[in-house]
Amino acid sequence: MTHLRALQLIELVLDRNSFEAWDVDAPPLRIEHTYRGELADARAITGLDESIVTGAATLFGRRVAVVVSEFGFLGGSIGVRAGRRIAAAVRRASAEGLPLIAAPASGGTRMQEGTVAFMQMVSIVQAINEHKALGHPYLVYLRHPTTGGVYASWGSIGHFTIAEPAALIGFLGPKVYRGMTGEQFPSGVQTAENLYDHGLVDAVVEPGRLRALARQALDIIYARPRMTPRTRGPQSSPASSDAWESVQISRGEGRADLGSLLRLGCQELMIWSDAGQGALSSTVVTALAQIGGHGVVLVGMDRKAQIDVPLGAEALRKAQRAMKIAAELRLPLVTVIDTPGAELSQSAEEEGIAREIARCLAQMVDMSVPTVSVILGEGAGGGAIALMPADRVLIARNSWLAPLAPEGGSLILFGDLVHGEAIATDQRIGSYDLLKDGVVDEIIEEAHEGKQDAALFCERVSDSIAFHLSDLASRKSTDRIRMRVARYSNIGNETQ
Repeated sequence: MTHLRALQLIELVLDRNSFEAWDVDAPPLRIEHTYRGELADARAITGLDESIVTGAATLFGRRVAVVVSEFGFLGGSIGVRAGRRIAAAVRRASAEGLPLIAAPASGGTRMQEGTVAFMQMVSIVQAINEHKALGHPYLVYLRHPTTGGVYASWGSIGHFTIAEPAALIGFLGPKVYRGMTGEQFPSGVQTAENLYDHGLVDAVVEPGRLRALARQALDIIYARPRMTPRTRGPQSSPASSDAWESVQISRGEGRADLGSLLRLGCQELMIWSDAGQGALSSTVVTALAQIGGHGVVLVGMDRKAQIDVPLGAEALRKAQRAMKIAAELRLPLVTVIDTPGAELSQSAEEEGIAREIARCLAQMVDMSVPTVSVILGEGAGGGAIALMPADRVLIARNSWLAPLAPEGGSLILFGDLVHGEAIATDQRIGSYDLLKDGVVDEIIEEAHEGKQDAALFCERVSDSIAFHLSDLASRKSTDRIRMRVARYSNIGNETQ
């Protein structure tokens, strides 16, 4: 496979003739004389003065900043000048309020410059942290090869990380590993595809697809409603429904689920992997989405996936990553709850399922951005509440929320599994009682002429999410947080 050089990638991805180089001549380093000939050869071969090209351009008319490695220049290695160039470009992108796209291809630190080159990892990460703290996107495209200090710094901290097919990506290059250990590194480990399988990159795409993918991501991130949603009058008080019947309906086949909502309720959708988590967890889906004109980060529980795989600690760590991205990008967070409960097993205990529920709760209650939760089906136990405490909580008519599935409550209180119906009623777990008790804010009707119409229902869910997001967006962050704290502090007061 032929791998693109830096300027070729820029020409392929960005708008034609829009690139403006930011690179400036840097004073020579004191240590350059030790490898002056190698630098001269690299400049002659590549036509570049360093291993890094930086600048700004437009992507479908939107201005972006770019940092691209040139592997032909001393293996894309990062010395002091290259490191300073990257940090300066990141800070200029921050100052100009631009999204940043990085495309590393490097063997890592430039050995000819030693420790001072090695320390550039720190200054680059500092600059990227500042960029992200300002709410600006940072997208990474890992190219062949990306190893060492580059992979272990600016190559691994993107909001979203994509990799080139068949790219060699790893911490320690196979040549160094073989020389230091006397053994061959196992084949197939340091590949883009294996990293994707283990949740360390979000996607593996050809360079030719990068332009469209970057556009889609940025379109969602910067999406804002073009008009205010229609004003809704006071919602009528829904009639009471039988909690136990709702439990049975929520478990039925053919009912609209997360997949239905993603397919029918989102105008734009980019599902991503578990980058940074180390293992895939299909029970929770995370995505960038556009709902009613709002760009959001969406975290949802997949009911069908939980038939074979219970909701475990990895899934909740995946959710936490999405919450962090939402906060950094200043995007609303939408969570979708549908679970028979968190995993109950020895491995779940050892992997810290209780700790991950607590961490989800801690992040949810402290989110600085608007948050909306949708209880779409089953809402059992800690697995459900982990994604629930939002500014607004919506619930489908035949959904429910309980400390345990009713059968589990029966086992605790009666020592058997047959008192589920009484437990469902007594614990007030149905949508009508949850609304009266202040646990949820709105019931979304499911039925149309006596049966569920998935398309109509998902449209209702989407419209309701958009309405509440518009209302929340009009409020100051401090006011939203204060109201959220008051809301959850007051639940249950009237029953005391």
